[in-house]
Amino acid sequence: MRRKKMTQEEREKVMSMDDKVTRCPWAETDPLSQHYHDAQWGRPCHDERMLFKMLILEGKQAGLAWVTILRKWDTLCAAFDDFATDKLAVYGDAKITELLANPGIIRNRLKVAAAIGNAHAYYRLCGEYGSLDSYVWSFTDGRQVVGKWETMEQTPVKTPLSDTISRELKGFGFKFAGSTIIYSWLQAVGVVNDHITACAFRGYETDIEDRHLP
Repeated sequence: MRRKKMTQEEREKVMSMDDKVTRCPWAETDPLSQHYHDAQWGRPCHDERMLFKMLILEGKQAGLAWVTILRKWDTLCAAFDDFATDKLAVYGDAKITELLANPGIIRNRLKVAAAIGNAHAYYRLCGEYGSLDSYVWSFTDGRQVVGKWETMEQTPVKTPLSDTISRELKGFGFKFAGSTIIYSWLQAVGVVNDHITACAFRGYETDIEDRHLP
């Protein structure tokens, strides 16, 4: 599964915007970041594969800039069988050696091992909650938590929600699942909408008032 592409309607909407359309500042660094911001970041996701994939990719970002993940996105997905949990769960030593020799991925042994171990943790979680989708959205009753931040500097790096989810995921055996990583994941998959208030994509396909938790 590749990065989500914009529909023709979405492209036309962006093209019709003023050249000085306001985006979250982090998305103005390069075209990859801009596309990811416009097409995916902050949109509610209920796709099981994508939820797991983003959890792993957020973990791989640890210590790195997110644009590094975007630049390696296609090679990472190809190397890890698009993060299909059934395939990851049976990776053995030969596959790990192959991965660590691949310059197209993040060649960190702990992060490679975490992707495999997290596939096993995923099945433990599903045994109790049915799916990662039902698990993570249960914390907000299926609604999106919408921030009211005027600047990115106001945006938190973790919250009590991410603390709780981090603690529980670690209990299932997930690695690279600290609260800061989990908060980034919640932002990425749209459980949290942290587009700044002036961002043109803040309410894109999202009814902010109806989804805003008290």
